[in-house]
Amino acid sequence: MILYRHADPRFPFLWESSEQPPARWHDREGPVHYLADTPDGAWAEFLRHEGITSEDELENIRRALWAIEVPDDVEAVWPELPDDVARGGIESYGGCRAEARRLRDLGAHALKAPSAALVPGGARGWKVDGGLQPAGPRDGFTWVIFGPRPDLIGWVAAAAGRPGADLLDRVHYL
Repeated sequence: MILYRHADPRFPFLWESSEQPPARWHDREGPVHYLADTPDGAWAEFLRHEGITSEDELENIRRALWAIEVPDDVEAVWPELPDDVARGGIESYGGCRAEARRLRDLGAHALKAPSAALVPGGARGWKVDGGLQPAGPRDGFTWVIFGPRPDLIGWVAAAAGRPGADLLDRVHYL
């Protein structure tokens, strides 16, 4: 399976220690790897957390976008949370962290949740049909993989890229 992650191009695409700043699904239990099922989802995470809302702000973005090869045997569990918590703002992080901790204590190595960074139906690809056309909308998902993962292989999809302006209207901002 291929999943996506944006990163500062100066650093590796995965964390290796618990020095990672806390986020939605972890506090200091790192490393924890947040991956999106689409490039739109990975870019939306960046736009959401940076508060980038206008096309002018996209001009100077230079981020690496990684396509990450995740073994098919990585099984993710679905968190038992209401949608408004799993997709909520910073105030919902405590509930998400507690649920992730509960799942790890039960032996989970990964979880899959709705993307908090994309509006429902906000993941959209493209197709060629009489020229380049938007494909149908679909929901985005976030995969959260716990612990060191030297087995994950990353492929640079963009060394210094930026998202398209069309994504700005599909981001679920904080």
